[in-house]
Amino acid sequence: MIELQLNKVLNSNHGKMHLEIDLRLASGTFTAIQGKSGAGKTSLLRLIAGLMQPDGGQIEVDGKSWFNSSQQIDLPIQQRKVGYVFQDYALFPNMSVGENLRFALSKHDSTSIVDDLIEIMELGELRNHKPEILSGGQKQRVALARALVQKPSLLLLDEPLSALDNEIRAKLQQHLLELHKEFNLTILMVTHDNGETLKLADSLVVLEQGRVIEEGKPSALLTSSNISGKFQFTGEIVNMQAEGVISILTVLVGKELIKVVSERDEAENLSIGDKVLVASKAFNPIIQRIN
Repeated sequence: MIELQLNKVLNSNHGKMHLEIDLRLASGTFTAIQGKSGAGKTSLLRLIAGLMQPDGGQIEVDGKSWFNSSQQIDLPIQQRKVGYVFQDYALFPNMSVGENLRFALSKHDSTSIVDDLIEIMELGELRNHKPEILSGGQKQRVALARALVQKPSLLLLDEPLSALDNEIRAKLQQHLLELHKEFNLTILMVTHDNGETLKLADSLVVLEQGRVIEEGKPSALLTSSNISGKFQFTGEIVNMQAEGVISILTVLVGKELIKVVSERDEAENLSIGDKVLVASKAFNPIIQRIN
């Protein structure tokens, strides 16, 4: 269980903002954090990691106190067993991929975890390469692997896939799901992408002006109704073709193109480029724009 009761006065573009968080997250879950720019999303991750100190409150992870203002507990970053992946990767430019991962090892730890992560993240051919010659997607895979070297209790991701193209992004999303399952990770991820949230997260927390305004299942918060069915997937409309009283929509899901039949009046509210949730209900497909 992750228990967060935190307050911190932050300086924003609009003056001072009071971050006040009261959250309880089950261990082993994948939580997405959303909100407008300046809502306090990145600050929350930094407070948890120990990169910023709260003005008051407590952080407890799996029964261990990381921060408690009343008891004057404030564990240093190195003792918090947290993995943090930044937006800009933060790799050491003078080190190879393998060296970046080995640098994150604790003293006397076995290097076998490095070999395992290189295999899982498909980095074998890049092991001896330095970051300067890697693509954005490759750098992000290295950053994710390095964050997991110390087997963290908590993995914090700050919009880790926002700068990547759709194909690489979809591949890394799948890697994240596999890592989440393989290591039974508790993950908190800041993202602005609703489709990504629906695909990856068990729960969603929405921040506004430093406070939690919504919390729950992504499907309930990001769609107008909680749709249930035998299948659900998210994607982007890349083509629309009217045929009589119906429209045929082509939806890009990862690297696959899926054709979905929609009623004409339903399709009139959709446009090419919209991110949508497609589900089944009573054997008929339902397609709904993600807000």
